[in-house]
Amino acid sequence: MTGVLEGASMDAVAEELLRSGLTPVEVKAKAGTAAVESPLARLMEEKISNTDLMLFSRQMASLLRAGVPILRALASLAESSTHSRFQSVLSDLREGLASGRELSACMHRHPQVFQPFYVNMVRVGETTGRLDEVFLRLFNHLEFEKEMHERVKSALRYPSFVIVALVAALAVINVMVIPAFAKVYKSSNADLPLMTQILIGTSEWTVAYWPVMLGLVVFGVIAFRWWIRTEAGCYAWHRQLLKLPIAGKIVHKAALARFAKGLAMTYQTGVPIVQGLTSTAQVVGNVFIASRVEQMKTAVERGESITRAARTTAVFTPVVLQMMSVGEETGELDKLLQEIGEMYQREVEYEIATLSEQVEPILIVGLGVIVLIVALGVFLPIWDLGSTMLGKK
Repeated sequence: MTGVLEGASMDAVAEELLRSGLTPVEVKAKAGTAAVESPLARLMEEKISNTDLMLFSRQMASLLRAGVPILRALASLAESSTHSRFQSVLSDLREGLASGRELSACMHRHPQVFQPFYVNMVRVGETTGRLDEVFLRLFNHLEFEKEMHERVKSALRYPSFVIVALVAALAVINVMVIPAFAKVYKSSNADLPLMTQILIGTSEWTVAYWPVMLGLVVFGVIAFRWWIRTEAGCYAWHRQLLKLPIAGKIVHKAALARFAKGLAMTYQTGVPIVQGLTSTAQVVGNVFIASRVEQMKTAVERGESITRAARTTAVFTPVVLQMMSVGEETGELDKLLQEIGEMYQREVEYEIATLSEQVEPILIVGLGVIVLIVALGVFLPIWDLGSTMLGKK
């Protein structure tokens, strides 16, 4: 048999053929069929947000639960959508279903919109006949993900803003304040203290080489962003992110909450534990912890219990390990995982609410040290000059 089948890649087409009972001998891209999209059009195109996907999941759950056929549901959502790109995606899903493909296979063709975790859950819903329930669970999961993501971002935003403000204040002092005092000291021909000499030298170096410093900062930011986009760089950065003094524990607890709730959802929908671990690794939000979840999957495949596999990763707290062990013994692993997720979600909310109280002592000490250094370096020579003039009188 030969034919033409539309897909996101040759691997996706081969996978779809295998699911339909056909073994592909050769898959080739058809020349001249791919539309070339300009970089400007790609940049101006409105992105599909997590909120759009949440709304789609909730509406699909309601429509399917009301008995609306899936083709009619997709057509209704495509017509009512105000998002042009998402509207075209929904139309493509409907066309794929009408041609005999599965919904999960159609979603697999849009990896920028539907993550592998989402596609796998829809595939489970198709297999078990509980697609409406799966969409409702996906809505709850996406809502939880959005809330956790926004809370973690807000937790990291405040310390970052304070550090930037401190750097800006030091730059103003070096460029504008210290040079004004340096002229006064130079005209007096007095011997300056060591701290004052260091401040003046630092200020002169900053004024002379600020373009070089600015260029190095811009280059460092670009290099860092490129580095964290690489596989090794992202792994190393996410690992170090967990070791940060205050924000690290927030990121860690948020990742554990995502893991627990994600694995509980896959377990409740009947996904095998190995496949559930693979899907959960894609939603924890930290590459380092995701690699440890994949390590758990390998251990479970060898026959170890999930608790023993989790203990060897060294990323789960004793509370998580104990509750997972009880869940395995009682057969209520999904319920205890859900409780773990809710517990860590509450802890993250508390940590974020008390973040300012934790950061304030560090900021006060830092500001105190900076003010002390600047005050001693700037005003000690003035006091010495005043004492000398009084002595001469």
